[in-house]
Amino acid sequence: MQTTFPRLLLNHAAQRPLDPAMREKEYGIWQALSWADLATLVEQLAGGLHQAGLRKGDHMVVLGANRPRLYATMLAVQSLGAVPIPLYQDAAALECVFPINNADVCFAFAEDQEQVDKLLEIREQCPQLAHIYFDDPRGLRSYDEPGLAAIDELLAAGQVFVTQHPGFLEAQVSQIQPDDVGAMFFTSGTTGNPKGVVHTHNSLLDRARAGAEFDHLTYKEEVLAYLPPAWIGQNIFSYAQWLACGYVVNCPESAATVTIDLKEVGPTYYFAPPRVFEGLLTSVMIRMEDAGALKRRMFHYFMSVAQRVGPARMAGESIALLDRVVYALGNLMVYGPLRNNLGMSRVRVAYTAGEAIGPDLFSFYRSIGINLKQLYGSTETAVFVCLQPDHEARADTVGVPCAGVEIKVAADGEILVKSPGLLKEYFKNPAATAEVLTPDGWYHTSDAGFIDAHGHLKIIDRVKDVGRIKGGLFDGAMFAPKYVENKLKFFPHIKEVVAYGDGREKVCVMINIDFDAVGNWAERRNLPYAGYTDLAQKPEVYQLIKECVEKVNADLSADELLAGSQVSRFLVLHKELDADDGELTRTNKVRRGFIAEKYMPLVDALYEGRTSQFIETVVKFEDGRTGSVSATLRIDDAKIFAPVKAAA
Repeated sequence: MQTTFPRLLLNHAAQRPLDPAMREKEYGIWQALSWADLATLVEQLAGGLHQAGLRKGDHMVVLGANRPRLYATMLAVQSLGAVPIPLYQDAAALECVFPINNADVCFAFAEDQEQVDKLLEIREQCPQLAHIYFDDPRGLRSYDEPGLAAIDELLAAGQVFVTQHPGFLEAQVSQIQPDDVGAMFFTSGTTGNPKGVVHTHNSLLDRARAGAEFDHLTYKEEVLAYLPPAWIGQNIFSYAQWLACGYVVNCPESAATVTIDLKEVGPTYYFAPPRVFEGLLTSVMIRMEDAGALKRRMFHYFMSVAQRVGPARMAGESIALLDRVVYALGNLMVYGPLRNNLGMSRVRVAYTAGEAIGPDLFSFYRSIGINLKQLYGSTETAVFVCLQPDHEARADTVGVPCAGVEIKVAADGEILVKSPGLLKEYFKNPAATAEVLTPDGWYHTSDAGFIDAHGHLKIIDRVKDVGRIKGGLFDGAMFAPKYVENKLKFFPHIKEVVAYGDGREKVCVMINIDFDAVGNWAERRNLPYAGYTDLAQKPEVYQLIKECVEKVNADLSADELLAGSQVSRFLVLHKELDADDGELTRTNKVRRGFIAEKYMPLVDALYEGRTSQFIETVVKFEDGRTGSVSATLRIDDAKIFAPVKAAA
C-alpha cells in the first residue's frame, strides 16, 4: 500500500504511542523518545515552520549528525509538503553553496555552532538563505545574525500555533500524496557539480519495504545510526525503513564513541561500508598481535577452523560432527567473545555496500557467525536493487534482484535497471535526467557487469572506467581500475589506491598505507618513524607493500580477462588522500581524474621509469588553514606474472 513518511509516523504514534521510536546518548546516558513524543515534536516543529513561511514544494537543508531533532525536522518539513535536503556534516562551507543555490533554499537546520558557522560563512553567496535554526546552543549565545534562531524558539512558537489550530498536523499530512517529492539527495560529484536526486515518498518507501520484507524485519529491530544522514544508505536504513517497520533507531553520542555505543546497543540490523568492516578487523588483528603467545595460538587455531567450517555453516550446508563440536568450542572461547567485542553479538542481518568487499574480509565475518551480506544500489535507485539471500551470500556477487526490480545488460556490458525506486529526476537538470532514464523507464547505472549462472549480479567496474592496455606485453587487454584498487585494499596495510593504465602500456598505482596497521607492524619490528610521511617512505614498508602488490598480480594472472591489469610500478603517497583536499568525495570515493591532475609529476614519473620523484602538496587543515607537505617519493617495480592458460 502506498503511503507517506508523515502518515507512517502518525500511524505508529496512534498504534503504540509509548514504544520507543529513538534513543539518543547524552552525557553517557541513553534517553528514549516515544512515538507519541516524536509526533508531538514534529507537530510543533511543523507549526513553527509553517508560521515562518515554509510551504509545499519549498526546500530545507539539514546539516548535522543523526539526532532525534534532525529526524523530527525532516518529518516536519515533509508534513508541510516541503522537501528536506540532508547535506554532509563534514562538508566544507563552500561545498554547501551549490546545493543551497541550486535548490533555492531559504530554510536550514544546523545541529551546532560548527554547522551554523558554515552557513553564515556562505550567506553572502546564498542571499536567499533567510532562516537558520540551530539545535545545540553551545557557543552561540553572543551570535546576533538576522534569521538565526534556536530550535527551542521555533518549538515554542509552534506549540502556541498548534494549540490555536487543533488538527493542524493531520490536515497537512492528509494533503500529502505518495507521488509527491519526499526528499532530495545530492550526489557526491566525482565529475563536476553534484546533482540533486529527486525522490518521491513512494520511491523511497517502496524500496524500504522491499528490503524489509526480504530480510523479515520487524518493529523489534535495533539499529545504530552513525553514518551521515546525507548518504542515502544511512537514510534508507535509519529513516525510511525505520518508519516502514517502526523499529528503534539509536543515535550515538559522537563519532568518537561509536564503537562503545555499538557494544552498548547491540544492534540486530547493521549496515556499514567495507571501510568500517576493514577498520574493525584491523583493530582486532592489531590487538591480537599484541596478545600473549598462548592467546595468539588459540585465536589462530580457532580462526582456521572458522574459515574452513563457518562459511558452510552460514550457507546451511551439512557439517561433520567433529567439525560441529570444534566450532562450538571455538564459539565459546573465541567467536562469541569476538562478536561481543565488535558489538555484533545480536546482529541478525548485516549489510555492506558502496564498494566491493574483499573475499577474506567477507569470509572472516561470516565464518565467526555474523550474517554479513552485500547489496547493490545507488542514490538514484533508492539503494535496494539486488540483495543476497541468507544462504547465498558470496564475496564476488552483489545478490539477486529484489522485489519489483528488472535488470538487463546492454551490449557494452552496462547494467540497466527498472524499479519502483528510481529517481523522479535530477533537479533542474533535464539533460542529465535524459542521459540516465530511457523513455520506457530503464535507468543507466554506468556500472559494467553480468548475471552469473546462479542469477546473481556481478559488478566489474564503472563502464567509463573500463579501458584497454595499449602496447607492451598486454596490448589490448582489459583494464578495470576499481577492480585492481579493491583487490589491493583487501590487505589491512593498504587503505586507499589509485590505479592508472587506460591507453597506456602498463598499469601503475599510487597507494595510501593504513597508518594504524602499518604503524603497529613497524613498532613490533622496532622500526622508528616520525609520522605518516616518514613511515610511508621506509624501505621496509615498501617491501611490505610490494609483497601485497605481487600477490594481487599473481591472482590477476589467473584471470583470463584481467591478467593485463597486473601492476607494473607503484609508489606510496606522502599523505593520506582526503575529501577536504578534493581527492575523495564525501562518501570516500576516489576522484581519479582530479588526482591525476594534482599529482601529474608522480604519474609521469611512474610511466617514465624514474626511481624517485619530489612532490610538494598543499593540504587543508580542519580549522580552514592551509599548509604544505613535501617529500621525495621512491618508485618501485613489481613482478609481473605470465597469464595462466585456461584448461582445454
